[in-house]
Amino acid sequence: MSMNHFRSEESARTDEQLCRAAAGGDSDAMEALVLRYHYLVRSCARPLFLMGADQEDLIQEGMVGLLNAIREYRPERGAAFRTFAEHCIRSRMRSAIRSAAGDRHAALNFSVSLEESGEASEAYEDGPEARVIGREDVRELFERLDRMLTPLERQVLPLYLRGLSYQEMSEALHRTRKSIDNALRRIRRKLEQLAPPEGC
Repeated sequence: MSMNHFRSEESARTDEQLCRAAAGGDSDAMEALVLRYHYLVRSCARPLFLMGADQEDLIQEGMVGLLNAIREYRPERGAAFRTFAEHCIRSRMRSAIRSAAGDRHAALNFSVSLEESGEASEAYEDGPEARVIGREDVRELFERLDRMLTPLERQVLPLYLRGLSYQEMSEALHRTRKSIDNALRRIRRKLEQLAPPEGC
């Protein structure tokens, strides 16, 4: 069987079918789900990276969360696999941030889920030690950030949050990879300036 035929066969199967096969020991099904949802791990990591976490570490933790989701998913509970996987990925990332940062960095004490526009869609409470920001507070934070951004930074941010690679953003905006990287560095510095101070 050719690799292209394998990929076509796996892509025709639903998430639920692949999960059942993976639970039965089918490594090809497991690999197909990882390839299908790797972009989701990257997308979940990106807002947290902007707020101060290390992106590669977050991606590794997110992949662990994805593998756990594949092993533990039960379709009879009613949730779609993507919904369950995203929950597991974000939970794993938030746990890693709490363990690594503790109370040393305020910017790492909260996590938000962002829509492609950059507005907040939901906030998560991670226990009494976590800094909880409500939906309106997060929306206000990103509205304030938007007023600080240059035109290029406003173009880069939503593409970045959607999970596009540096090369894809470079091609979409007709800019060099270096200019994309510089824009993201500036966005991150500006967001850190807006983060709530320690002790609040």
